[in-house]
Amino acid sequence: MDFSCADPTSLDDLNWMLCYLSTGKHMAFYGSFMTVIALLVVAVPPIMMLGMAGALAKRSSITPVRWIGGTYTTMVRGVPDILFFLFVPLALDQLIELSRHAILCPDWSDPIWRGNDFIVCDAAKTPSATAPEWAHKTYGFALAIIAFATTFGAFAANILDGALRAVPKGQIEAAEAIGMSRTQIFLRVQMPLMWVYALPGLSNLWMILIKATPLLFLLGIEDIVYWARELGSRQNPNFTDYPHGDWRVWYFGVLMLFYIALTWISQLGFDRLTARVSRGMAGAR
Repeated sequence: MDFSCADPTSLDDLNWMLCYLSTGKHMAFYGSFMTVIALLVVAVPPIMMLGMAGALAKRSSITPVRWIGGTYTTMVRGVPDILFFLFVPLALDQLIELSRHAILCPDWSDPIWRGNDFIVCDAAKTPSATAPEWAHKTYGFALAIIAFATTFGAFAANILDGALRAVPKGQIEAAEAIGMSRTQIFLRVQMPLMWVYALPGLSNLWMILIKATPLLFLLGIEDIVYWARELGSRQNPNFTDYPHGDWRVWYFGVLMLFYIALTWISQLGFDRLTARVSRGMAGAR
């Protein structure tokens, strides 16, 4: 912050607003937009890997594997998303700490579950109480990625499974006729051809993923929704040197424009990608 911002009461309206928008809390607000972008970028690979694994499991000739794939997709699709977003990070966090507790504190004699409390030894806490703030934020973000991947991976599995089944049988029969193995058929025929059928569903899933990013707020991550609510609400000198009225409508309006722009750019990208994979497939296009 510039030195001229040291006394907000002496500033005119324009300088007051410029100083207000350059406070440390606003810098954190601007940085939180990158948190949303990072979530989208980092979450896509595990979502697609879980989706492909689920799709292949549902098509497996091994009955237990096929049951696992079907159970995973059915269970996740049948339970409200918010339950998985809240349950997966909590369950995984407790599982990690429980495992570390069993290894690092074998002499612990007190019960771990005490009523509603889950208490492990200090050495087992993840991250440790003395860890820097960035370690706690990174750990929370990693748990959020796992929650998003687990939830949206099931939907991706159904989309990819349907796309694999939509590949014309004539293409597969032609590949068999020239002596291709099942692996070669999958890699050289089904995989290249399935994307034209998968992209419409995957584009919808991507849009839903974008709209689900505000759930980071429920996981304790300081995302754009958190800062918009905090900065936009009626402020007092205990929170900032720039008290103001209820400005939440303006902050949430900025978020609305951000999500609309992100959705529009995404749609343009998917249109180009669909045109590319549809090249030479006029009927599919």
